[in-house]
Amino acid sequence: MDAEQARSELTDERRRLTELGSWSEEHEPTPPIEQEGAMGQHPGDYGSEVEESMERRGLADEARRQVAEIDAALGRIDDGTWGRCVVCGNEIDGERLEARPQAERCREHQEELERSMR
Repeated sequence: MDAEQARSELTDERRRLTELGSWSEEHEPTPPIEQEGAMGQHPGDYGSEVEESMERRGLADEARRQVAEIDAALGRIDDGTWGRCVVCGNEIDGERLEARPQAERCREHQEELERSMR
C-alpha cells in the first residue's frame, strides 16, 4: 500500500467513525438516565436504559480514539514518516499496513507495547 492509497482509506474510515460517533452522541437519552431515576419504572427497563446509554458513550469514546489514531497517521503521511515505526524507524511491513494503515509501530514494538500493558 502506498501513502496516497493509505490517505484515501484513512480519510474514508475517519469520515465513517466521525458519523458513528456523532450518531451515538445525538441519540443519547434525554434526560440523561442518571437524572431520571428509577422511580415508577420497572427495574429491568431502567437497567436496559442504563446499559444502552453506557454502550453509546463507549461507542462514541472508541470512535474518538480511533479518529485520533487516524489523524496521527495522516500527519505521518504529510510529514513523510508514514510506514516507519515510531520507535525504531524501521519500515512497517506491507501486510501490517494493508490491515491497519494507521499502524505506527512495527510488529515487534507493537507486541512489546501490548505485553507491557498486561
